[in-house]
Amino acid sequence: MERFKAFRICRDGERIWGQCEQLVLQNLDPGEVVIRAVYSSVNYKDALAATGAGKIIRRFPRVGGIDVSGTVESSSDPRFQTGDEVLVTGYDLGVDHDGGFAERVRVPANWIVALPKGLSLFEAMALGTAGFTAALCIQRMEDNGQSPAGGPVLVTGATGGVGSIAIDILDKLGYAVTAVTGKDSACPYLRSLGAREILDRKSLDLGSRPLEPAIWGGAVDNVGGAILAWLTRTTKPWGNIVSVGLAGGSELHTTLMPFILRGVSVLGVTSSGCPAPLRHRLWQRLANEFKPRHLDMIASAQVALEGLPGVFERMLKGELTGRTVVRV
Repeated sequence: MERFKAFRICRDGERIWGQCEQLVLQNLDPGEVVIRAVYSSVNYKDALAATGAGKIIRRFPRVGGIDVSGTVESSSDPRFQTGDEVLVTGYDLGVDHDGGFAERVRVPANWIVALPKGLSLFEAMALGTAGFTAALCIQRMEDNGQSPAGGPVLVTGATGGVGSIAIDILDKLGYAVTAVTGKDSACPYLRSLGAREILDRKSLDLGSRPLEPAIWGGAVDNVGGAILAWLTRTTKPWGNIVSVGLAGGSELHTTLMPFILRGVSVLGVTSSGCPAPLRHRLWQRLANEFKPRHLDMIASAQVALEGLPGVFERMLKGELTGRTVVRV
């Protein structure tokens, strides 16, 4: 039986680590479709899962990786034929089901998205969960009436995958984008993506009044905590804030004033639980009007399976910019 390489996450007591192993298909969780993986990508969730920094995985050992793109090797579902180019992001991939950090990936057919025309397998993973999440944020804002005429859109956590891709897409759609970052060296990178203004996270005056001067037409917030509370107080009437991360804290301390006096909306997104019809529609948009113009720059870093532990360590330290694509 053919063996293949996989990056498997293991646990011994309280210790959690990842390592490359040789597996066979019988080692993988069941599914109707076997994918010969070509690329995966590194997300913050992957780093938390593979290091034990977050309680992500419930059952060990587990092949990591919440994203994958490749070609169908075999399928018992008539929707997919051998050789079809496909991608999978979200659902339980890499969390409660063996994931994309492997040369072979076996998944339920309902999880699969046919690679849209206009995207390569590499581009699909340069986007990955981060790009899909950025698209979902913008879709949610649009559905709630957001437009460039509403004023500048603030993007926090701007150098991360979601932030970088959100800046690129928003600028392409005609929004005036302001980026917030704690990395002084990242200013040229953010301007090249389309940020018209860059704010230093460490120098922000968050204020304390229930309502501060209204500045932002909307926001994509990857941080949460005090910055999200500040955004509720500084967003213009009928503006939309999408909450997508909690690196700055999981609690929100604000008042009802922004919501009942300015009509501000805080919108939530969950990429892993996105309904299939919307998921397919967003991937089509990512291949067309949402396709970032600077994807090669955002995803300039690549790594092999053996190099994943070092990437996880740097990601958790906040040392990475943009996206890292995994060559499976």
